[in-house]
Amino acid sequence: MRIGIVNDLPLAVEALRRVISHEPAHQVIWTASDGLEALKLCGEQRPDVVLMDMLMPRMSGVEATQRIMAEYPCAILIVTSDIERNMNLVFEAMGHGALDVVNTPSLGESKSVDAAALLRKLHNIGWMIGQHGVKTVAAPPQTETTRKRERIVAIGASAGGPASLVSLLNQLPEDFSAAVVLVQHVDEVFALGMAQWLASETKLPVRLAQQDDRPQPGEILLAGTNNHLCMQANGLLSYCKEPAEQIYRPSIDVFFDSLVRHWQGDAVGVLLTGMGRDGAQGLKHMRERGFLTIAQDQASCAVYGMPKAAAAIEAAVEILPLNRIAPKLVKYYA
Repeated sequence: MRIGIVNDLPLAVEALRRVISHEPAHQVIWTASDGLEALKLCGEQRPDVVLMDMLMPRMSGVEATQRIMAEYPCAILIVTSDIERNMNLVFEAMGHGALDVVNTPSLGESKSVDAAALLRKLHNIGWMIGQHGVKTVAAPPQTETTRKRERIVAIGASAGGPASLVSLLNQLPEDFSAAVVLVQHVDEVFALGMAQWLASETKLPVRLAQQDDRPQPGEILLAGTNNHLCMQANGLLSYCKEPAEQIYRPSIDVFFDSLVRHWQGDAVGVLLTGMGRDGAQGLKHMRERGFLTIAQDQASCAVYGMPKAAAAIEAAVEILPLNRIAPKLVKYYA
């Protein structure tokens, strides 16, 4: 992939160059010392992926992410030091379309954990922007006898997801009658921080989904590991490594498909902003099962990738702007 580096520290830039050099398929095409310079270079020579620092002297990483995604859309991976201290900035940038976040590797540590994580995330982004397909599953028809009183809303999101999730979730009332389960493409290292951040921005309680949790009305559960979140036949949630070849971890398709197989109540599938195709096939299977399915419309998406893929295969019963999705859910489960 063609890579642009945005960082004002020469040592950090050199460390990134050395890590990237271990993968012959990657090429650094330019470096920028701040967001303003990065925006200019994206216009002149658009990369496949930008490695974006958060704290810079001119135009922060958050503003640069927002401007680049609006003017020269491409994959953005946040690469910054002291992630925990800058967590709010990280999620703000992800709300504007950044895909993921990783620590900046140190110079001379090309084989460190941070270096390995950077290369792994670049590999994953390569799959996302290549829009590789996913395996499908048979979707059994739903009958009236399988519709019970249990209610669930399954929401999938990727790039741009944090801001969209906040916008949607804070419109849900405190007495919302369905359980809500979120699958957001985020590394498990940052999942707890995201759950806490969402909880501070919404009326309903938010926490990480645990092994053998049973979704409860009025509670929001967030997938919290790099394994896939799945619904079991007994109505409890579990984490599973398979399918191992699924590049998106946690995968929206895997969770949606597990609902198709095992959920015995009513369900709504919602696919929000994101790059790639994860969730599109699973949403289609939910529609074929008889569940209501919703995709975010292009105008309100930070990245119109996953909802676009869903629309292309007619997976969504309704395509709605972000601000109309929550009212639809409230009315549907009134």
